[in-house]
Amino acid sequence: MPRMTSKGQVTIPKGIRDYLGLKPGSEVEFAIVGDGQIGLKTYEKKAKSRFDAIRGTLELGMTTDEFMRLIRGDADDDAV
Repeated sequence: MPRMTSKGQVTIPKGIRDYLGLKPGSEVEFAIVGDGQIGLKTYEKKAKSRFDAIRGTLELGMTTDEFMRLIRGDADDDAV
């Protein structure tokens, strides 16, 4: 169970951060929702899957068509 520091800081458990899509710098909002309970809300867009979280992050320095020709080994590229 997380403990509050002397500065009032609490670490949000990793499973909750992942579920909410929280990253360093994400804004969160706290609200009292019941007797002794609080809610945590964010406006971050959650990834649909673990692959959505990394989609589009690879920078190859070439277009998609160029990359596809490279991995397919198209005959046009082999002609000198």
